[in-house]
Amino acid sequence: RDFEPAFGVVHVPVSGDTYSGIVGSGATRRPAAGDPEPIQVQRPCASPVRVVGSRSHASPGLKEFLRKLGDYRLLSMGSSLKFCLVAEGRADFYPRLGPTSEWDTAAAHAVVLAAGGRVVTLDGRALQYNRKASYLNPEFLVIGDVERDWLALFRDYPG
Repeated sequence: RDFEPAFGVVHVPVSGDTYSGIVGSGATRRPAAGDPEPIQVQRPCASPVRVVGSRSHASPGLKEFLRKLGDYRLLSMGSSLKFCLVAEGRADFYPRLGPTSEWDTAAAHAVVLAAGGRVVTLDGRALQYNRKASYLNPEFLVIGDVERDWLALFRDYPG
């Protein structure tokens, strides 16, 4: 809706969990054996900050960011599960400084929005879909605590 996701579902085959979100109505996590549970981002973020990322896609820019962040815990995993951990408050922040495609992110993006978080490009604009010839996303940040100025950490980022 208006170039942003409105509804998304992410299923995690390994755990059997299913995350869903309808922007404006809320987000849930349904465990493999159980009823859906409402989820939301954590505000304020934890201390130390819980950052989700991928060791296999770690860029020099991410390493520099983590140095600026100070005390943090890096939770390494793959796929759109990183978005979902931010959405349910088990992680605080996911900086993606490498390539992804729109189809990799849209459903989980909707879950984050429905849970009260944001997904923004490094210039602070909402990550949008179907606005350009390519389906590649720019670098982006998945943010749980929207009151914290995560973008300040990237002001000198060469991107």
